[in-house]
Amino acid sequence: MSVTIPLWLPIAYTLFLLILIPVYWKHYGPANFLWFSDISLFAVGIVLWTESQLLISMVAVGVLALEIFWNVDYFGSLILRKPLFGLSFYMFDSSKSLFLRGLSLFHVALPAIVIWLLLEWGYDTKAIYLQTLLTWLVLPIVYLYTDPEENINWVFGPGSKPQHKVPRRLYFWMMMLFYPLIVFLPSHLILKWLFN
Repeated sequence: MSVTIPLWLPIAYTLFLLILIPVYWKHYGPANFLWFSDISLFAVGIVLWTESQLLISMVAVGVLALEIFWNVDYFGSLILRKPLFGLSFYMFDSSKSLFLRGLSLFHVALPAIVIWLLLEWGYDTKAIYLQTLLTWLVLPIVYLYTDPEENINWVFGPGSKPQHKVPRRLYFWMMMLFYPLIVFLPSHLILKWLFN
């Protein structure tokens, strides 16, 4: 690996996490940390201290495409002053404080850090297997132990609300296949092509 991460970055990132964790815990509850984006937020914090190519590759294959999509939705909605896809709708919810919404701007920094480290270190092709395993551990926990109305990782329906057209268990098993086949596999092939 050709880059040494400057010490200020993991320190600043860790301080940010020390602010975000209690605030999110209070406002959203601990289940919120099961979102793949939040798991990736913590994983990048570990990467900045350990310089793990495998872990940053897992983040890349798992959420980079979704994070880029979130940014397109957020900045598009900001510029056009109307919702695009609804992925970042909560950023425009005036019932939430600007401070609380501001913490969610980690979605802007996260893909920039991931892409920078991929450019420096390359992409570890084993990441897709470990990310799939992690996903298959997280989704059942979300399905069994969280409120369907929170719809974490869209395990109960596409978007912010649960769906009721497909039987709940069938939809869950569809999501267990959706992430590896529709998100991870194309991401893996693109990352392998771009960064190896």
